Amino acid sequence: MSFALKPGVSLADTEHGTVLLDERSGRYWMLNRTGAVVLRSLLDGESPQEAARTLLRRYPDAADGAGGHVESLLDALRTAKVIVP
Repeated sequence: MSFALKPGVSLADTEHGTVLLDERSGRYWMLNRTGAVVLRSLLDGESPQEAARTLLRRYPDAADGAGGHVESLLDALRTAKVIVP
């Protein structure tokens, strides 16, 4: 399954992660560095499992919760309606 940002949602990298902006509603979401890695991985076509492995390669200390972090972020992005599968 591939993921994409919903039309009208823009992404900007920051010093501390990534910001998503829904240009129609004006709402925005801030993702920390690990969230940014996961989002970029998903947008690059990785599955949630592959995104968890990418997260672990970048942040080995995240081993305890990488899979849960990916699933939690996906749930939040879906609830916010900023991604489309």
